[in-house]
Amino acid sequence: MAAAKPVMVQAGDREVRVSSPDRVIYEATDTTAEVTKLMVAEYFASVEDGLMRALRERPTALERWTSGVRPGFKLATGPQDRNADAFYQKRVPKGAPDYLETATITFPSGRTADEICPTEIAVPVWCAHMGTLTFHPWPVRRADVDHPDELRIDLDPQPGTTFADAVRVAGVARELLADLGMTGFAKTSGNRGIHVYVRIRPEWDFAAVRHAAIAFGRELEKRDDGVTTAWWKEERGTRIFVDFNQNTRDRTIASAYSLRPIAGAPVSTPVTWDELASLDSPAGFNLFTVPGRLASDGDPWATIDDEHHSLQPLLDLWEEHPVELNFPPDHPKMPGEPPRVQPSKKVESHWDADGNRIEA
Repeated sequence: MAAAKPVMVQAGDREVRVSSPDRVIYEATDTTAEVTKLMVAEYFASVEDGLMRALRERPTALERWTSGVRPGFKLATGPQDRNADAFYQKRVPKGAPDYLETATITFPSGRTADEICPTEIAVPVWCAHMGTLTFHPWPVRRADVDHPDELRIDLDPQPGTTFADAVRVAGVARELLADLGMTGFAKTSGNRGIHVYVRIRPEWDFAAVRHAAIAFGRELEKRDDGVTTAWWKEERGTRIFVDFNQNTRDRTIASAYSLRPIAGAPVSTPVTWDELASLDSPAGFNLFTVPGRLASDGDPWATIDDEHHSLQPLLDLWEEHPVELNFPPDHPKMPGEPPRVQPSKKVESHWDADGNRIEA
């Protein structure tokens, strides 16, 4: 059978060419129809207001599922996954259109890269043509890529916990933010988790923002015993993990209005706090329902850029207990970081007081 001819999709003031428009990206489920590549591109165009609020002027990595989403398909997370079915694109792909703009970012290793920096909706639609489902923007703007303007609180349910547990913890997080004089904006992760974003003034580096996230997580632990900041999975138990490392340089979270590579084409969807408090399941937020919701009710994050907060209240809490936690495994070893070994496998005599391994 001959492949379908490319289709032009209207994206703002531009028409964007989408090849293989009838390629099935998501198979049909009991509650949702199949989703084609063309439908993904049209979806991104339809949620322009919310998606561009999340991506505009931000260096953005792409999560590309060029063969679609199927049971057993794997996302590459490193060189060992070279035969995976999907991958992260951190540098601008070849063949990018001339209207696509970039931003230069620096990885923890010191290497640099030019990443896509969306400035108009035609860019995400072109990314759909390239098989992108999920956008991973940095918490910075192109004008200053070393000072985040977002604190990202990732509430990650661990085995044995539920979405309802994440909703409860998110409510406690909202109260804590209010006590600190800060306003948070919530969204579903597209799976079982919840993300809370706080706009901050771009006056602090990544290290400070990460420390603020650790301090926030520790305060949350005090208010709800179903919360943990334990980095090692064996220590988390059946609690909601506050993933403070999502605020580390080169760590990103799926943007608002991104699709997720899960059956049914779920969307990471902004919600009001009242809506979240009564939400039993995020399953209803998907490619088929979110455009109408945005068109009729507007974006719950419409005012997120109205105020940028000081990070100082959280940094003051960090200074009360400035004990470092583990960084991601691919990040350079940092001063004061605990040993990078599971607690159950740690032999005390093999490590010095600074967490450095003692060579035999």
